[in-house]
This record gives sequence, structure tokens and C-alpha cells, in this order.
Amino acid sequence: MKRILSITVALLFAAALGACSSGKAPAEQAIKAAEEALNAAKAEAMKYVPDQVKSVEDALKAAKDTFTKGDYAGAATAAAGVSAKAKDLVAAAAAKKAELAKDWQELSAGMPKMIADIQSRVATLSKSKKLPKGLDKAKLEGAKSGLVEIGNSWDEASKAFQGGSLADAVAKGKGAKAKAGEIMSTLGMSPPPAAGTPSGRAFTGETPASGGR
Repeated sequence: MKRILSITVALLFAAALGACSSGKAPAEQAIKAAEEALNAAKAEAMKYVPDQVKSVEDALKAAKDTFTKGDYAGAATAAAGVSAKAKDLVAAAAAKKAELAKDWQELSAGMPKMIADIQSRVATLSKSKKLPKGLDKAKLEGAKSGLVEIGNSWDEASKAFQGGSLADAVAKGKGAKAKAGEIMSTLGMSPPPAAGTPSGRAFTGETPASGGR
């Protein structure tokens, strides 16, 4: 009887070991596939959605930890989730890239004209014997120095774009545009309309009727 029990226990242990072993290989493959999917998506994702990368890396680590603990089924399920998240990273990076490309297109179309319009306005005011109401010599000088800063910032944005750093280019470009808007306001110029405004009219840099030109 004892011999029969010993054999039965041995057979059950062997069966359990076989079941665990049979689940180990698929889990290993799933983790490998998840790792490859993350690596394939990571470079582009780090450029455009870096904040989303860490969560996927953490999920992959958790899947590996589950595997190490011997929970192969749980590891395989977790790894499959990582692969899905890696695909989401690709989609998110592509969407952000398209958004930034559109932003850059708008900036590159408008900024040179904004700078030129400010330069023209500064030149006109510098020759004027009397400055408009609300504008004094100190503010005009501040606008001149600010114009130089804008030009430098826009040059940096353009270099970033040429170097492939689209996100950095857009950030620098938006900073230059914001500064340009402040100077235009100081000089009594109409600020550029927001993208997609109902008027749809291009910015002309003209002073508003109440600007006292």
C-alpha cells in the first residue's frame, strides 16, 4: 500500500512538474516578444511620448518578476499586455509627431512674417517724432532688444528642427511666438489670430484703429 502511495505521489509530482514546464516555454516566448515590441517602439516613443515609456517598462519588469516566481501563466498574460501597450506606444508617438509637425508648419509659416512686421513697426516708430499714446522711449528700446531675442530664439528653433528634434523645435518656436506677441502688444500692433479662428484671415501686422498711429 505504501509502495502504491509512493508511486502515486511521484506520478502526481511528475505531472505537476510537466504542467509547469509546459507553461514555461510559452511564457518565455511571450516575454521575449514583449521585450522586442518595446525595444522597437522605444526610440520613437522617447522622442514624442517619453512619459508613457516608463509605464510600459515597469509592466515588462513586473512580467519578468512574475516569471521568476514561477507563475508562468500569469507571466504570459502580463507579457501579452506589455506587447499591446508597446503597440499603443507606437500609435501615441505617431499621433504626437503628427500634432507637432502641424504646429511646426504653422509656426514656420507665421513666425518670419511676425518678426518682419515687428521690425517694420520698430523702424517706423524709431523715425517718428512723436510716439503713440501708451508707448515711450524705454518701451520702444525694450521692444528692440526683445526683437533680437526673438530672432535668436527662432534661429534656435529652426536649428532644432533641422537636427530632427521636432518637439524641442516646437517648444522653442512657441516661446518665440509668445514673446513676439508681447512685443506686438507693446507696440500697439494687432496680435496674430489663434489657429482656426472664424475670420480665417491671415495676420497682417497692421495696427488696430485705436492704436493711435
